[in-house]
Amino acid sequence: MSKKSFSDIEEELKISSKRRTNDLIASQILKLCVNGASKTRILYQANLNYLMAKQYLDNLMKNGFIAKEGTGTRIIYKTTCKGAEYKEKFEQLQADLDGLYALGD
Repeated sequence: MSKKSFSDIEEELKISSKRRTNDLIASQILKLCVNGASKTRILYQANLNYLMAKQYLDNLMKNGFIAKEGTGTRIIYKTTCKGAEYKEKFEQLQADLDGLYALGD
């Protein structure tokens, strides 16, 4: 078993720090669904695999943030009023935090 160099560990930390939070992923999905989006569009544009997208969509529907419209093979997910409110609040918080961190530079 080989030991990792400091630069290897540093690179792993950089990669792990780029992970998105659950809130950010949910907000991205809500943004995609404002005008309606298929599961395929959500998968690709939110950069999720099928299982992760299904879990997020199920949770967002269960909590009333998105609604499923259509039948058969053409199902569209749309952001509800509750989901739009959450998305706006999250985007405002992100903007405030970005401004706060920008002051520290």
